[in-house]
Amino acid sequence: MSGRECCENPPALSSSSGNGCVLQLGSFNTYVSGPSTSKLAILLVSDVYGYEAPNLRKLSDKVAAAGYYVVVPDFFYGDPYTMEKTLSIWIQSHGTAKGFEDAKQVVAALKDKGISAIGAAGFCWGAKVVTELSKSDYIQAVVLLHPSLVKVDDFKEVKAPIAILAAEIDKISPPELIKQFEEILSSKPEVDKFVKNFPGVKHGWTVRYNVENKEAVQHAEEAHRDMLDWLTKYVKYSQKGSGLAVSEVPVPLCDLTVLR
Repeated sequence: MSGRECCENPPALSSSSGNGCVLQLGSFNTYVSGPSTSKLAILLVSDVYGYEAPNLRKLSDKVAAAGYYVVVPDFFYGDPYTMEKTLSIWIQSHGTAKGFEDAKQVVAALKDKGISAIGAAGFCWGAKVVTELSKSDYIQAVVLLHPSLVKVDDFKEVKAPIAILAAEIDKISPPELIKQFEEILSSKPEVDKFVKNFPGVKHGWTVRYNVENKEAVQHAEEAHRDMLDWLTKYVKYSQKGSGLAVSEVPVPLCDLTVLR
């Protein structure tokens, strides 16, 4: 993780933000949103600021409204990064390798509850976690948004359909590195890919935007649409005709009967 670019524009964390609720999923406190009747789940893996970021929860609710059961686990165990902490020290206790192991537990818990198809999206730190998930058959598709800690060699092992949404202004994953990612994926015709560079935006723009800035909101929402379109293609559409419940109508954003 390079410098402090990944930590700019920190959110004002709020445990009460969002229209969903916090439940136990496996051993993790998890923000959940969407219908418990859905057999389709989306796992969102946060950046270093964790699962109480209001913009991330707002996005979770938006994805849930498309008929998914959306889960955002607290992979930092109540200890998200804050600007008062030293990032290089904090990351030693909150590495992506542990995040990957934790994510596998969440995927297993979802499948135990009857979920039949899972997509995942990761933001900054979380992008590395979902990249690791994409190397096996844990999930149906992944999206990386302004990725951090992801290496070129990671893409040699990717098996799941993968989308990369990248910022033009990003020292952590600059356009030249994103191009290398794309070149590796292009050598793997068996893996469907979508790579998009967003001009004029900075690392973190999809979840750390100023809600009062109309242009920033528009840029973020464009990325949100691309993310949802990719996940829909491989999680929802792949299940049509299978008899699974795929809702396109407004749904309750938190069902307290699930995951108790």
